[in-house]
Amino acid sequence: QVQLVESGGGLVQAGDSLRLSCTTSGRTINNDIMAWFRQAPGKERVFVAAITGSDSTHYTDTVKGRFTISRDNAKNTVYLQMNNLKAEDTAVYYCAQANAPPERVLIVIAQRAFDAWGQGTQVTVSS
Repeated sequence: QVQLVESGGGLVQAGDSLRLSCTTSGRTINNDIMAWFRQAPGKERVFVAAITGSDSTHYTDTVKGRFTISRDNAKNTVYLQMNNLKAEDTAVYYCAQANAPPERVLIVIAQRAFDAWGQGTQVTVSS
């Protein structure tokens, strides 16, 4: 059984940085598409960033230039470095894993075709 566990969330001030981690057990992440989504109170869960098995990255426009997704296959962990945080970044952040090749990343994101999800970690940014 694949399990994803997120960590690193917290309460910060606008302009601060946080690094989220997502560690997978039960399956290696080496060739998988790994992604971060977020869900603000009263809103739907939305895509934030993804990284493929070939290390290509994709971001939603609102975080480009501020967030960086990366992976450490040896640790079976994916990270989300978040800089210059804004109040509108406040949300529960979820990690997701898809057993899919890099060329399918846009379809996987659009269809939310992920095989496993984490339980989420809260990020709160005070203005």
